[in-house]
Amino acid sequence: MQQAGDGQPVDIERDVMEYDVVTVGAGPAGLAFAIRLKQLAPDLSVCVIEKGATVGAHILSGAVIEPGPLDALLPGWRDNPPPICVPAREDEFWLLSKTGGRKLPVPPGMHNKGNFIVSLGAMCAWLAPQAEALGVEIYPGFAAASVLHDGDGKVAGVRIGDMGVAKDGSHKPGFTAGIDIRAKLTVLAEGARGSLSKQLVKRFGLDADSDPQGYSIGIKELWQLPAGRTTPGRIVHSFGWPADNATYGGSFLYHLDNDQVALGYVSGLDYRDPEYKPWEAFQQWKNHPMVAPMLEGGSILSAGARAIVTGGYQSLPKVEMPGALLIGDGAGLLNVPKIKGTHQAIRSGMLAAEHVAAQAASGTLRGDGFDAKLRASEAVKELRAVRNVKPGFKRGLWFGMLNAAWETVTGGLSPWTLRNKPDWSSLDKLGEHEQPKRDYVQRTLPPRDRLQGVYFAATAHDEDQPVHLVVHDTNVCVERCTVEYGNPCTRFCPAGVYEMVEDAAGRRLQINAANCVHCKTCDIKDPYEIITWVTPEGGSGPNYQNL
Repeated sequence: MQQAGDGQPVDIERDVMEYDVVTVGAGPAGLAFAIRLKQLAPDLSVCVIEKGATVGAHILSGAVIEPGPLDALLPGWRDNPPPICVPAREDEFWLLSKTGGRKLPVPPGMHNKGNFIVSLGAMCAWLAPQAEALGVEIYPGFAAASVLHDGDGKVAGVRIGDMGVAKDGSHKPGFTAGIDIRAKLTVLAEGARGSLSKQLVKRFGLDADSDPQGYSIGIKELWQLPAGRTTPGRIVHSFGWPADNATYGGSFLYHLDNDQVALGYVSGLDYRDPEYKPWEAFQQWKNHPMVAPMLEGGSILSAGARAIVTGGYQSLPKVEMPGALLIGDGAGLLNVPKIKGTHQAIRSGMLAAEHVAAQAASGTLRGDGFDAKLRASEAVKELRAVRNVKPGFKRGLWFGMLNAAWETVTGGLSPWTLRNKPDWSSLDKLGEHEQPKRDYVQRTLPPRDRLQGVYFAATAHDEDQPVHLVVHDTNVCVERCTVEYGNPCTRFCPAGVYEMVEDAAGRRLQINAANCVHCKTCDIKDPYEIITWVTPEGGSGPNYQNL
C-alpha cells in the first residue's frame, strides 16, 4: 500500500500523477537539474513542483552569481539575459564603526570581476520557460506536504498538501484533496532547511557522519532611489557595526540599473545573545552615516527574509537515499567566504542530471552513486578549501578575521577541520553573561517596524487554514523559555509571527501565522527544538518582486 511520510495508510481517494522524475523546488538547483536532464535524456518525463504562487515568488538571495555553471547549462544565455542582470564593475569592503568606517582590501574570494548582479527570483522565472520548452512540466502553487514511500521504505514521490482545510481541521466547501505525484526518482531542491529534506535527513540518517548544519538569516530590501545616486555594477560589503565582536554579521549593497539598489544584512544564527534582533540590526545598518544619505528620499519596492545555509564542507550530509537525491542549498553547498551559492546550486543540479541520465541510459533510475560523484566534484573541492573560515568566527570577530586570512594564504590546507555545533544550542541563558553594548542609533528610515516589512514582502495566507508553525509544547514557551531565554522567538523572527500575550487566560504564545515569510529561522534557532515549520496551502506566503 502506498504510504505518506508519516507512515499512515492513504485514507482519502486521491488523484495520482506519475513521472520518471519529480523535482521539489523551482529554484536554481531544481531548474538546472530539470533543464540538464531533459537536454541529455529528452524521453524521460520530468516535473518540477513549487510551493510559491509563481516561480520566483519565494526566491530571495543577494545575489551576485559566478556565470561559469550557467554558461555550461545555457551557452547562449548572455544573448537573452534575465531581466535584472548587471555586470559587476567594482568591489568595496568596509569595516564599520558606529560613526564611520575603514575601507579594507577586498578578500580574494570576494572579487567579482566577470560576475553578474541578478535578482535570483527573476532569474528563476526566466529559467522556467526554458525548462518548459524542453518538455519539463512545472507546477507552481503545489506545496509538497509529505513524502511517499513504498513498502520497502524507498522514496516513491511526494504528496501535495490538501486545499480547503479549515483551521480546526474540518473541510471547507472548496476542499480538494492533494494529489500524489509518484516518481521513480525524487530530487529535493527545496533550498535551506527544506521541510521534506529535513524529514528525510533524519529518517535515513544522512547526517550521521557530518556536523550539524549551520545557518544565517539574510534580510533584504530593494529600493528605488532618486536619480543619479547609483553606480550600476558597484558591489559593497561590510562587517563590524552594528554587530558586536561575538556576533557574526555583515551587509551587502548592490547597485543595479534604473536607480535601484539591493541591500541586506546577514546575521549568523549561531549568535549567543538571547536579546539579539536580526531585523533590528539590519535597520540599524541602514541608518549608518555611510548608508543613510544614499537611501534618504528613496522608497522600498520589495522586502523579505530567508535562511542561508552556512555549515559548509563539514556539515555536508549524504546526498543520496533510496529513491531520492539532495541538491543545491538543501545539500548545504553555499560558499560562505564568497557569499555565493547560486553557481554551486546550478553546478550540483547539472551534476545530478548527468548522473541520472547516465543511469537512465543503462535502464535504471535509482540515483545511487551520486554522493560519491558530488564529493569528488569541483563543488565540494571548493567547499573543502574554505571549510574553516566560517567556524573561526565562532571565537569572535578578530580571531575569525585572522583565521580567514590564514586559511586564504594556505588555500585551506590546514591539517585540522574546525567543528560546527547546532545553532539552536548556541544561545546563552538570560543573565549568564554581561549584555553586549549595542551602541544603536535612532532610526529615521523605513520600515518603522516588522509588520511594515511584511507588507513589502506581499505575503498572504488564508487565515482559516491550519497553522503551519507547529509548536509541539506551548507550556515550554510559558513556563521555561520566558525564564531561561526571555522568549527569543519574539525577536529572531523577522515578521512578528510570535508574540507572548497576557489575557484573561494568563500568559500564552500567540502565533500570527499569516505574517510568515517562510524564512525558516524559527525552525532553526528555537533553543528547545519544539518549533516545526510545515508547508501551508500551496501558493501561500510571500510574493517577492525581484529579490
